[in-house]
Amino acid sequence: MNFQFPKGFFWGSATSAHQVEGGNINDWSAWEKANAGRLALQSEKKSGRLPVWPEIKDRAQNSQNYISGKTCDHYNRFREDFDIAKSLNQNAHRFSIEWSRIEPEEGKFSEKEISHYREVVKALRERGIEPFITLWHWTIPLWFRDKGGWFNKNAPDYFARYVRIVASVFPEVKFWITLNETNVYAGKGYWEGIRPPQSKSLFRYLVVNRHLSRAHIAAYKIIKTANPEACVGITHHIIYFTRFMNKLKNYFWNHLFFSSIRDCQDFIGLNYYHSDRDTAEHVKFKNWPFDPEGFYFILKDFAGRYEKPIYVIENGVWDEDERRSHFIAEHIGAMAKAMGEGADVRGYFYWSLLDNFEWDNGFCPRFGLVEMDYKTMERKIRTSARDYAKICRDNRI
Repeated sequence: MNFQFPKGFFWGSATSAHQVEGGNINDWSAWEKANAGRLALQSEKKSGRLPVWPEIKDRAQNSQNYISGKTCDHYNRFREDFDIAKSLNQNAHRFSIEWSRIEPEEGKFSEKEISHYREVVKALRERGIEPFITLWHWTIPLWFRDKGGWFNKNAPDYFARYVRIVASVFPEVKFWITLNETNVYAGKGYWEGIRPPQSKSLFRYLVVNRHLSRAHIAAYKIIKTANPEACVGITHHIIYFTRFMNKLKNYFWNHLFFSSIRDCQDFIGLNYYHSDRDTAEHVKFKNWPFDPEGFYFILKDFAGRYEKPIYVIENGVWDEDERRSHFIAEHIGAMAKAMGEGADVRGYFYWSLLDNFEWDNGFCPRFGLVEMDYKTMERKIRTSARDYAKICRDNRI
């Protein structure tokens, strides 16, 4: 593969507030404390058959693994982390604003936290890194949880009020992601009922999806009013389906939500980790199939179906670092092939810049370009990060 990416292509990495900041008080932090013991007791049943189990057993069976706590202390160390991103030749960074910090009480907005995120954006700008802001990455304020969260009929209005404040603070920010992986959030929280709010119900699942769609549309209009030149979209967890009934799965999992907001999106945000192919190589995290060819097919499909710019907002792996380098190179190669055949892809963000708190998997999975020592908060740049940095520098694969 020898492909020169277009001038101005975005190379970056991604984080989310609850997973890296530390010290958040929201529905997830409350849920963690209530469920940490149960998750530890159930860890062997959940992960015991994975090849990685001997490596993670002690951590997985410790309830503290499932308490986010300080995570990476990114809230206080964001400048240090952005220095690392800059040193790795990254020119863009996707992060999320924590709603529960901005609006800790209903209708009361924290100027202190608004100022904090102003500093975050300023720090990125000073380093020549383009900010991609995510407004909602799964966590919600406790007051919103107590009103029923996304099931509440007024949920889109509550979200719109928050978005209106944030959009007014950052009228100069160009790239906005309103919602992250609504399919995973609704699927885990309402279809399977294994994550917050653990409200297993087909009816609630359908209602929540409708409310999330309305919330995005409202947010889109608010941001475009604040800055007509802004680029606004969502990001979705995409799987390449190959098995029986794959067309049906492909539509409901990959496309249904995009279709519901078709006229209110300026780009397509894709998070791709794996396919469903048993014949593909497998990686440590949940034994997911390692399938860059599936990534190629996904990019071609979305490019032709929506005819909008595509940003790969998350793509990453938990495995040995040598395999991480291989994963990155193979997936960027597949992306380059799709682009060579006409797919309008304009950016790639590796998940994640740092090892972080991976939700109900706790601290066991390590996706980071940067290795975290959670006791000392020392950051250590991995070899895979330097390999990726060469691609970012050369703008070539």
